[in-house]
Amino acid sequence: GINVWCAAGKGTFGTEELIQRIQISGLSRIVSHRELLVPQLGAPGVAAHQVQRLSGFKVIYGPIRSKDLPAFLDHGLQATPAMRRKTFTLRERAVLLPVELVATRNSHVPPSRFYLLGGFGGSWDNACHGFPAVIAVLGSVAMGAAFTPLLLPYLPGRAFALQGFLLRFCGVLFLWLAFSGGSVPMERICWSLLVMAITAFMAMHFTGATTYT
Repeated sequence: GINVWCAAGKGTFGTEELIQRIQISGLSRIVSHRELLVPQLGAPGVAAHQVQRLSGFKVIYGPIRSKDLPAFLDHGLQATPAMRRKTFTLRERAVLLPVELVATRNSHVPPSRFYLLGGFGGSWDNACHGFPAVIAVLGSVAMGAAFTPLLLPYLPGRAFALQGFLLRFCGVLFLWLAFSGGSVPMERICWSLLVMAITAFMAMHFTGATTYT
């Protein structure tokens, strides 16, 4: 459902595409009826009256979830209010987390190793300078890719970059309190910039996976 919604919003699934597919497939010669069942979330890109005028097929918007299709068909193509309502529960949001976290393994995890090694400076005693940077990077990924989606309904604001502000603030505060003893002010400033940039970037990735936007 969300994939259809994204495609409709971006113009890759719309009136022209639908009409073209009807013509290419020769659908009018295959079926005797003139009704076309379209996912409800595809509505932003489909002008039903134009489809009917140019193809002869009447567009009927089906339920949001495919699991409701049998009941929808059994009741004469009538949808209940529940079939028209898109939920985005904690469980539905959590399903998307592994995709985001796996996608970051090549972009954020390898640099973290260099941050850690760079902090050694020829001595294990200097590892404290690299370790906070690693915590900043990996913690920012967790806050942006995991905590932001999970806490989405409870974070203030509508823009995802702003919604992650509270999480960024908590991350920066944690780093300053946990590692301020063995660091210089410039290091703490760099940690703060890392946390703010990465968390906001990862949070904005979620805009393509939710009907909240």
